[in-house]
Amino acid sequence: MERLEKILNDLGTGVHNRLTAVETQADAIERAVALAAIAIPGGSGPARSRGPYASLGRFGQDVAAAARPGGQVAENLLKIRAAATGANEGIPSEGGFLVQQDQSDALLKGMFDASVLASRCNRLPISPNSNGIKLPMIDETSRANGSRWGGVQTYWAAEAATVTGTKPKFRKAELELHKLFGLCYVTDEMLQDASALGVVLEQSFREELAFKLDDAIVRGSGAGMPLGILSSGCLVSVAIEAGQAAKTVVYENVVKMFSRMPARNRRNGFWFINQEIEPQLFTMSLAIGTGGSAVYVPGGGASAAPYASLLGRPVVPIEQCSALGDVGDILFADPSFYLLIDKNGIQTAASIHVQFLTDEMCFRWILRTDGQPMLASAITPYKGTGTLSPFVTLAERV
Repeated sequence: MERLEKILNDLGTGVHNRLTAVETQADAIERAVALAAIAIPGGSGPARSRGPYASLGRFGQDVAAAARPGGQVAENLLKIRAAATGANEGIPSEGGFLVQQDQSDALLKGMFDASVLASRCNRLPISPNSNGIKLPMIDETSRANGSRWGGVQTYWAAEAATVTGTKPKFRKAELELHKLFGLCYVTDEMLQDASALGVVLEQSFREELAFKLDDAIVRGSGAGMPLGILSSGCLVSVAIEAGQAAKTVVYENVVKMFSRMPARNRRNGFWFINQEIEPQLFTMSLAIGTGGSAVYVPGGGASAAPYASLLGRPVVPIEQCSALGDVGDILFADPSFYLLIDKNGIQTAASIHVQFLTDEMCFRWILRTDGQPMLASAITPYKGTGTLSPFVTLAERV
């Protein structure tokens, strides 16, 4: 009997020790899963300050390896929050992985560096708990007395005289985030070369995002995308000259466009043009008696570099301007009067399961943004009849 009791005691002790070991392993697994489910903020160590991955290509290779049958989840992937596409977020290989924040931020910065218009706009980041923004804006449509700042007026008054009180008038500008979405399928062959993968993805999507955002700033409809300059209510269109030939830009057009921008905006003004207009600028002249002089090229003529400025403001060719002769082929604009919002930068994730049958990994890029001019309409000047605006274009010449 004593021997049987000893055997049972030894067995109980072994079971207890085994259960303790299992619990310890379970705790370790639970901690690993929890680590995969949260974003690890940058620490004081040099590796964590830059994130676990130095390149997008190496990140893609580890994602693909984790999802293959029998594949192991790299330790670095556990430091990046899982973004599962299925019901189970605790198993990273069953879903996707978010690209670490420093690489997403670098892509956003590169996108704005590659853009021409967006980088010059009045950019406003949106807080994490918001899906847009409502801003009180001055409702000013005229510079006449009693209309400045929407209704503010002062008076020259005699002693003891009374005057009428006035106040500014406000309107509400609403911007709601819209999604600029991109997908890229990467073959297994490209995955084998991390350097090529990183360069192709980063450069191509950086430039494409910049292009589409600039295009929306120029001609966006405002429906599911930003409201573009050409679609806005504050755009001023300058009439062409009597007898002006089709598909031409003459010096009188430039002078009149310049005069329709408020003086306070001119220091931030840019001439944005379609490249097809450049021959018009190089041959543009100002008639003086029976002769004339060039207005765009320097005194040295064709042997010297063009000034690339008109009336002291830079000339910037962009692809998003309309074809020669169409409205929008030349814009005189102050981009600082265009409000652009975005939230959380560019969100990037990768998964192998979207195109599992073709052995391709999917990269997803999302930029949530919106924009619109800061004015709802053109401004009637204090003296004169021609309306003024930070955004001026030339009427059609076809």
